[in-house]
Amino acid sequence: MTDYGHELAFGTFLTPQNQDPRTPVRLAQVSEAAGLDLVTFQDHPYQPGFLDTWTLLSWVAAQTERVTVSGNVLNLPLRPPAVLARAAASLDLLSGGRFALGIGAGGFWDAIESMGGTRLTPAESVIALDEAIEIIRGIWNVGERRILRVDGEHHRVAGAKRGPAPAHDIPIWLGAYKPRMLRLVAREADGWLPSLAYLKDGDLRRGNTIIDEAAAEAGRDPAQVRRLLNINGAVAETRQGFLQGPVDQWVAELTALALGDGIGTFVLGTDDPRLIQVYGEEIAPAVRDAVARERATTGTVPAAARRGAAAIALRRDGIDYDAVPASLAAGAVEPGDRAYESVRHNYLRAGSPGLVLRPRTVEQVVEGLAYARSQDVPLGVRSGGHGISGRSTNDGGIVLDLGAFDTVQVVDPATRRVRLGAGATWGAVAETLVPHGWAISSGDYGGVGVGGLATTGGVGLLGRTFGLTIDHVVAAQVVTADGRVLHASREDNPDLFWGLRGAGGNLGVVTWVEIEAIELGDVVFSQMTLDARDTAGLLERWGAAVEKAPRELTSFLILSPPRRGQDAVAQLMTVYAGADTEAAVHELERLAEAGPLLGHQGYVLPYSGVVPPADRHHTGGGDPAVRSGLVTHLDGDVSRAFERIARSGLSYFLQIRATGGAAHDLAPDATAYPHRHQNFLLTAMGAAQPGLNAAWDAEVAPYTDGLYLSFDTDTRPERLADAFGPNLARLRQVKRAYDPDNVFRANFPIQPADG
Repeated sequence: MTDYGHELAFGTFLTPQNQDPRTPVRLAQVSEAAGLDLVTFQDHPYQPGFLDTWTLLSWVAAQTERVTVSGNVLNLPLRPPAVLARAAASLDLLSGGRFALGIGAGGFWDAIESMGGTRLTPAESVIALDEAIEIIRGIWNVGERRILRVDGEHHRVAGAKRGPAPAHDIPIWLGAYKPRMLRLVAREADGWLPSLAYLKDGDLRRGNTIIDEAAAEAGRDPAQVRRLLNINGAVAETRQGFLQGPVDQWVAELTALALGDGIGTFVLGTDDPRLIQVYGEEIAPAVRDAVARERATTGTVPAAARRGAAAIALRRDGIDYDAVPASLAAGAVEPGDRAYESVRHNYLRAGSPGLVLRPRTVEQVVEGLAYARSQDVPLGVRSGGHGISGRSTNDGGIVLDLGAFDTVQVVDPATRRVRLGAGATWGAVAETLVPHGWAISSGDYGGVGVGGLATTGGVGLLGRTFGLTIDHVVAAQVVTADGRVLHASREDNPDLFWGLRGAGGNLGVVTWVEIEAIELGDVVFSQMTLDARDTAGLLERWGAAVEKAPRELTSFLILSPPRRGQDAVAQLMTVYAGADTEAAVHELERLAEAGPLLGHQGYVLPYSGVVPPADRHHTGGGDPAVRSGLVTHLDGDVSRAFERIARSGLSYFLQIRATGGAAHDLAPDATAYPHRHQNFLLTAMGAAQPGLNAAWDAEVAPYTDGLYLSFDTDTRPERLADAFGPNLARLRQVKRAYDPDNVFRANFPIQPADG
């Protein structure tokens, strides 16, 4: 008996006939309505009675909302692998991760040759398929910076650029029957997809044995290969043969295939809409229930939690992998998993954690946190996965990734209260709120996660109009170090609520925040480039113009220092949050007077166009050193000091964000973030912390008054005093109340007050 523990899936295998081209599309919609998971089509490009399968897959994906689509199987000899890889990634992106790649080596060679394909022997076709998989995975691997070169016998790419990355880890399923192909499945594929009609008695078990043995030899667990099966049958009142009879007979026979032969996906070949409905609405749920009952009795380990020798060898010391809570094991990612590259880094920081836990419920957050506390390794908490400072990842520790907490939900339309999951990104938030005519001030990039920014500050492009992001937070859900799930607001746990707005990462795991959005229609967005050879003068003039501007205007300045014979330039990103375009143009003209204007583009668009949704996948960016500081004015001394940093060669990226305006409406002790009189946030990014520290301390620090934690990687203890000022003493008391053991110490650790 073989049960690999795969979560069961059910689908249909439809005929792509073109006599009535809408029929296969309607059958796909019937499959989705019946609750099925998968819709597949055979691929015979030489068959004039069929629709082109790829075109049909694209159309069906657009006409459905939930089902995964796949070829069953795509004809590799007539579909070049590099092009197929990009087409697959594109369809996966457009469908929101609803594509699976079923491919075959080819079989009808006369017909393939008639369409311009090259005839291959059985041995050659296996080699060609192996080469194709290498190319396809190489195209998808955007984390690898080198161009792709594969010099195969049958398929070659000579310096292909990688990408796009799919929306999810597209599984590759191979249609295979002979031992050599089965061994290829075991080494390289994610699934084996034969048809029951082509199998003789014992072939299923023999095929499983070959795959299992070859997978183990390759260092994989056999459960890493999903077993799919194309089936045929009919529902009848009496038993007439295998899968030819009543629903109960179907349930018993499919259950036996799942538990005895390890089949995880059943794909029914039929064009009968009534059979599809019975299959999806009656048979599939009953099989799931029967298999679940048996697995509960036997304690079957889920397939996603199993790993082969190669993956186990990459585990890190200090982590008891066997003790990962059962509710989290299937979604956990280890260094040997293919998903590891997509979760190990953040935006600018390379990471190599020993384990990434991906909870989907608050109860799983509690379990994950308790487990992480029991391990003697660092703990990082990640929300949307951005993070300039890098504290949401680590080396050899555990990361609690809240990416699944990505909902954006309107709680109270009257007060514009919106509940944001910590794992949502601000681009998604902005896009969701546009139809309501609302916005929430965030940063300047749509890929930033909600959790970090909404608990640290939020110096954004609507900041002078509406204040910091934390100024609009009205409630939060927090998992504390001891596993309590608390509601924090002005009425409930008010001391915790106070501390979360400025030092959230130090006090618990925030799973959601509620924020009162503001009414906002279209904004004026300006991108301006200025000659910055007179750097100090430009900064001083720009700063004065910003301070004189009405609150509707918020402007950020990025300074590119002179290098390789190029003069310094400044790029302005400016938002005028008002409907008066004439007033906006007037204020932008005043900004343009700060230096010689080299270029300008202006747009009227919703705020979601300023911070559009962005890819969460991060590959690290060189582990930069970052320093920050707040100042009230960009007067001559401050501007000249910042110019000296720019010309020192120690910083390759420098930014000044205008804050102030509405951010000054709160008292310094209203939130843990105390900086309520400064107008500008200075930031410099360099390659080495010691050199940048020395230059910043000597040149800029004498003029700064506070800092912004999210933009600083200097870990010297005095930075805490700079960040929290007079609020630090109270914050240490809050820390003692909610995290006395300093569990949350990865992000500028605040020491709990003495007992």
